[in-house]
Amino acid sequence: MNLRGNRARDDPEINFIPLIDVLLVILIFLMVTTTYQRVAELQITLPEADAEQMKQRPKEINVGIDAQGKYLIDKTVFTFTTAAALADALRKAAGDAKEPVVIINADANATHQSVIHVMEAARMAGYIHITFATQSPPPN
Repeated sequence: MNLRGNRARDDPEINFIPLIDVLLVILIFLMVTTTYQRVAELQITLPEADAEQMKQRPKEINVGIDAQGKYLIDKTVFTFTTAAALADALRKAAGDAKEPVVIINADANATHQSVIHVMEAARMAGYIHITFATQSPPPN
């Protein structure tokens, strides 16, 4: 018994366009409402400027070396025997200063070894800030 007759059977159709529209609306809603967490952030504390405070200058130890290899530590003549003795003289010149700056004033004709003696003595005394005094040539 055929109740439908000879009619052609229609295949059911699923309309995807409204489904895509709904999915896009949901996607946009999720993108707008989602908060993104920053996992790798750096906590930086920046310094603040204060014009009233003056920077405290570190203690300076002036070491002069002449062409004959004589040493002068803060206007006191020092006769070199060993680097350890020179380190003790630097400690005495520094007094109770924590991180003094050793300024080496070497003559142009002073030996390289005499400058190395001062640098070695500063290392033995624990002073890491060493600088060299320079002189600009006279104008022509």
